[in-house]
Amino acid sequence: MSGKILGIKKLGTQWEGLDPFLVIMHHRDRYPAGNESLGPAASLEGRDLGMDFSNKDGWSMYHGHVVPGFPEHPHRGFETVTSVLEGYVDHSDSAGSTGRYGGGDVQWMTAGKGGNHTEMFPLLNQDGDNPLNLFQIWMNLPAKSKFADFHYKMLWDEEIPVVSKVDGNGRSARARLVAGTFDGVESPAPAPSSWAADKGNHVGIWHIDLEPEATITLPRLSPTLNRAIYFHKGESIQVEGTEVPAYHMVRLTGNDEVRIVAGRSDVGILLLEGEPIGEPVVSYGPFVVNSEQEIADAYNDYNETGFGGWPWDRVDPVHPREKGRFARYADGTVEER
Repeated sequence: MSGKILGIKKLGTQWEGLDPFLVIMHHRDRYPAGNESLGPAASLEGRDLGMDFSNKDGWSMYHGHVVPGFPEHPHRGFETVTSVLEGYVDHSDSAGSTGRYGGGDVQWMTAGKGGNHTEMFPLLNQDGDNPLNLFQIWMNLPAKSKFADFHYKMLWDEEIPVVSKVDGNGRSARARLVAGTFDGVESPAPAPSSWAADKGNHVGIWHIDLEPEATITLPRLSPTLNRAIYFHKGESIQVEGTEVPAYHMVRLTGNDEVRIVAGRSDVGILLLEGEPIGEPVVSYGPFVVNSEQEIADAYNDYNETGFGGWPWDRVDPVHPREKGRFARYADGTVEER
């Protein structure tokens, strides 16, 4: 095995993150046609509604009872980067912001000092299936930013740059830059309090797509960089000549160029890299802080303040079927796509 590979690990339900990343969730559901309530037009019998992670018939309701997804819940002390390749998410939060995104859009949310939000998966298509392919990346905040204001921004699909390379045999490699820089191309700016906002932290979040037998070479960045690829689609890849089967994580050095070659099928890879924050991490449920006392404080604050309460008339709000992609922020600003 190449000295550029620091480890290979099979992926489970939740994927291990390397500092500054905490954990990665990959939701891939083959939802059926939607009903009038934007839930599945299928029987929910046999599902533990409110806690359905069964993947029965190829999909789960998660914490939803009518619409799949995650009704109102709190966070503190970290960020979520939610990248939706297929399907849609309806967002609402305690600051009064709301929206619908999907089809390549990314939501970057800084929980900071605390807030409540939802991620509901409306099934908009009544005439056929509603596939969902979504990655949610939890990224830590340094102690100095743990109590930043609750904030979110949209990185719309049309704004996210793609670096394409074609080899001498016409085989294509594409890197979609949610965060970071590749081949002189820069991603959109992250949320302002993010560890990624300092370019010296070399935070990269890329979606890499390779045609069969195509090649991509990751650049050298830093000897202290944490870098990992998550191989989630395809049959096999070679990393510096080492065969890697699907659904594995490969930890890589950060100060070497690393060559990745697709096998005989199309390949999908998530790349995550960044300089480590290097501070204590204490997490419990939806809170990620630096000490046990701060966990206790988070629960006390939530019980006393509700992190701003909940301005919506239900815990799982969704938008009308005909509503397009949009974001309405707490200051009244509206973006539509």
